[in-house]
Amino acid sequence: MDKRTGEQRSYWIETAPPGTAHPPPAADLTVDVAVVGAGIAGLSAAWELARSGRSVAVLEADRIAAGVTGHTTAKLTALHTLIYDKLRRTRDVEAAKLYGRSQTEAIEHAAAVVDELGIDCDWEERPAFTYAQDSKGVEKLKAEAEAAREAGLPAEFVTETGLPFPVAGAVRVPGQAQFHPRKYLLALADDLIRQGALIHEHTRVVGLKEGEPCRLTTEAGATVTATDVVVATHYPIFDRALLFTRLSPRRELVVAAPIPSELDPQGMFITPEQGTRSVRTAPYKDGQRLLIVTGEHFTPGTSDAGKRFERLADWAGAHFGKPAFTNRWATQDNDSTDSVPLVGPLHVGSRHTYVATGFGGWGMSGGIMAGRLLSDLIAGRKSPWSELYDPRRLRSAVREAPAFLKHQAQVAGHFVGDRLPPTSGGSVDDIAPGDGAVLRVGGHRCAVHRDADGELHAVDARCTHLGCLVAFNRAEAAWECPCHGSRFAPDGEILQGPATRPLERRDTHGDA
Repeated sequence: MDKRTGEQRSYWIETAPPGTAHPPPAADLTVDVAVVGAGIAGLSAAWELARSGRSVAVLEADRIAAGVTGHTTAKLTALHTLIYDKLRRTRDVEAAKLYGRSQTEAIEHAAAVVDELGIDCDWEERPAFTYAQDSKGVEKLKAEAEAAREAGLPAEFVTETGLPFPVAGAVRVPGQAQFHPRKYLLALADDLIRQGALIHEHTRVVGLKEGEPCRLTTEAGATVTATDVVVATHYPIFDRALLFTRLSPRRELVVAAPIPSELDPQGMFITPEQGTRSVRTAPYKDGQRLLIVTGEHFTPGTSDAGKRFERLADWAGAHFGKPAFTNRWATQDNDSTDSVPLVGPLHVGSRHTYVATGFGGWGMSGGIMAGRLLSDLIAGRKSPWSELYDPRRLRSAVREAPAFLKHQAQVAGHFVGDRLPPTSGGSVDDIAPGDGAVLRVGGHRCAVHRDADGELHAVDARCTHLGCLVAFNRAEAAWECPCHGSRFAPDGEILQGPATRPLERRDTHGDA
């Protein structure tokens, strides 16, 4: 345990019931719809589809609701930092209205599901705030408040919040919500089973053959035949529309600590300042509240996460009475180049394959919205916002260009730089316990980790997705790809996609 920042574990996973085990398929399957990925987007889509009478199979590479959704901040709000002013400038006012309506209806739908199924998931209504401490940010906040109101949200510009420090200004939207995401999704999964749906954990999908019907292949060799396929793996594992060119991965850190209830700021707060600072609380034992602070975003594989955890804990401690942190974890998001999620047909020629990705840090309302939208599309029903989220959209291509070019330049830098000869040497003897480094060993670039007992573990250093060199995240003991966000354990096993194959193991013999 890190004495400053707590145990490396998600509070949501730690405090939820273990959930029912769902073994891999014992034989080939045939269903109406196969959903790949069991986070909030995948399980929401599966639940909506099962309710409509379709036979559904959910295929999850690990455990349900234990990936990105199990490591979120779990805010259910339609106020997404500064999205509305950007949308009315880069699209139009109607696009902003559709965005606001779709996200608001998702929150209302989640509340109705909680009531209908009687889910005990710590549901609490709270106002949401986007704030700034620097007076230079006030004009942006005023513009956002106006744009959010224009989009249909009950937004207002305020100068007072429940935070224990002064702000220059904030956008406030009442009637939003926060909840325990894993408890919510485990209940959804239980209801799916009651409806006759299939859920298979530890079932990594590695192949997709589109057609009528579509066929999925799992790592273990099973075939799943389906009329329609939904790819809800956070970052798409199948990318026939080259969506990776329009998505940039972003990792954010979370620290949590119990605080006295009187220190609860009574809301959900976020600022883009200081590399993002997000604050909320959750119910905790003995009448206390759990303070949850998120921030310090960075591209995977490019930063010292340990120092960032400490910086985030220092900020939280300075403002909330120096609490003793019990938990720390990290979450990963994908930002689309135009800030709008990509939900709909997988590519231009798609007839029966769909995708949900690019939620930009707002996957709770976005995932629920995506589940409803995908269910409508598969059923042939028209949705008012299908065009807004359509991955094939071209209308905003010109406006996306600066963000697109910036992202591609960063990725290209890794591709080119990773293929140049190293400027300095290195030896496995230099690697301290708990650390890792990319070295040339026996003529190969290897990702070498030394565990706490001093034993070395070496794997191929090139990500199996598209070949970028990985880098070691010491704070989380993981190899990370800076190009598209794949993450691997020290032994090369996949922690997070889009990679579908582990890093090949190497030995450490030879010249380093």
